[in-house]
Amino acid sequence: MSYGNRTGRRPFEFGRTHVVKPKGRHQVTIVWLHGLGDNGASWSQLLETLPLPNIKWICPTAPIRPVAAFGGFPCTAWFDVGEFSEDGSDDVEGMDASAAHVANLLSTEPADIKLGVGGFSMGAATALYSATCCIYGKYGNGSQFPIHISAVIGLSGWLPCSRGLKTKVEVSPEATRRAAVLPVLLCHGRADDVVPYKHGEKSAEVLRSAGYRNLSFRSYNGLGHYTLPEEMDDVCKWLTARLGVASSRN
Repeated sequence: MSYGNRTGRRPFEFGRTHVVKPKGRHQVTIVWLHGLGDNGASWSQLLETLPLPNIKWICPTAPIRPVAAFGGFPCTAWFDVGEFSEDGSDDVEGMDASAAHVANLLSTEPADIKLGVGGFSMGAATALYSATCCIYGKYGNGSQFPIHISAVIGLSGWLPCSRGLKTKVEVSPEATRRAAVLPVLLCHGRADDVVPYKHGEKSAEVLRSAGYRNLSFRSYNGLGHYTLPEEMDDVCKWLTARLGVASSRN
């Protein structure tokens, strides 16, 4: 699926979507977004091993696009990025297109299913951007954001469009209410040499100061820019507690 834009550039085509079906009763659907240069298949294989039988995972693949951080070299990316931090310039058009892709994937789920979004690295940044769209009720371009997100997970990521976040939340009573209750889990390795730990920590601080009260931040000594079983165990425990889903672990 592709999304056009206002500048007349050729729209980017999203790649293949991989789905991990629930092994038990379907209660939750989560879109999981891979990191820069990766694809949906690699994460679907990991998510399939988690002891969460009531969760359906949807793992899309980002479009191939030129990436400024790589000198314009094309690879799979949810948006264009020059540096992996909240200090970089924001490709709002690209993030809007990816957030719309997330919303589109979740829009056909049954009404009684809780919806979530998560990701790793750039995927985590996109998940957090999608969450802020949900809080405001609209995309960066002003169009209405059509779905309700019940959980957000970001591993080794950063918060895009962080400047002015607090002001945007505070000017809307509805956004303030949504931000206060939305469950958010951020995890980051202290030895991350791609998206430094300080950026993950700063993202959590900015979100908390903007009124995201239901936020958990976990750090991992010695963890670089990858995941490990301890981190995924924490994700499983958090999802079980926050969304009321069962774990198949004995």
